[in-house]
Amino acid sequence: MPALHRFFLPSQGWSVGSEVDLTPLHHQLARVLRAAPGDRIVLLDGRGSAYLTEIRAIDRRRAAGLVAEVQPAPPEPALRLTLYQCALKADKLEWVWQKGTELGVVRFVPVVSRRTLARPALFTAKARRWQTIVREAAEQCQRGAVPVVEPAVELAAALQAAQGIKLLPWEAGAGRPGLAAALRALPDGALAGEISLLIGPEGGLEEDEVTAAEAAGWQIVSLGSRILRAETAALAAATLVMAAAGELGAAATPPAPPQAAGEGRPAMPPNHEPQRPAHEMTPTDQPD
Repeated sequence: MPALHRFFLPSQGWSVGSEVDLTPLHHQLARVLRAAPGDRIVLLDGRGSAYLTEIRAIDRRRAAGLVAEVQPAPPEPALRLTLYQCALKADKLEWVWQKGTELGVVRFVPVVSRRTLARPALFTAKARRWQTIVREAAEQCQRGAVPVVEPAVELAAALQAAQGIKLLPWEAGAGRPGLAAALRALPDGALAGEISLLIGPEGGLEEDEVTAAEAAGWQIVSLGSRILRAETAALAAATLVMAAAGELGAAATPPAPPQAAGEGRPAMPPNHEPQRPAHEMTPTDQPD
């Protein structure tokens, strides 16, 4: 399917030839894209199907189209990654939602910890905006489904509610395994299951909060010797997880085992004759 503008829109059982009410997309089509009849877009139902749709009519208030082709939408990651992010300043948190969507996170949970500046009551007004941010990011990066942004929860509730393998990168985790090493040590099949990541707020989690997380089954890991900003840590950790799962391209080829002497010599190009030692050359072969 060509690289066209993509929009998530709940399906009404569309098939080839179905008429589609595009009025919910009117502002984007008419005002932002200045689309015209005959233009084509891709509609995604969030359930695995993509619909190549031709715009048939668009006026000052309404728009309509016709489904020309139905194809499978791009598959979602086999790994289901949930990011529990202790709340940050608004612009930074929205940046984490957007970039996390591009990386393949399927679920975001804002968390309120002791050092969190914003409180849950302030998040309610942001809920619709946050969902719009992840929807638009999913459209832009050609995902087949929109990640979910859950209501904010207190840290204690998040520690107990998380599912799957639970990993907590901590800036004071000297001596703890690195996140990449922890991922390599997971049993077969774990990276096609569910993983939860918990990232602290600006200022980090307090030691007793980390102790509570460990008691609840979270594995404490390190992201290296440098202190990362909370939003950087979130995306670095998500990148490592998705890369380990093979969602960011093929895994690196492991180095070849050592070879015995004489083995593994590079092949010669066609019609290439190996050079003889000087003592075996005839006079006409000797270099000038």
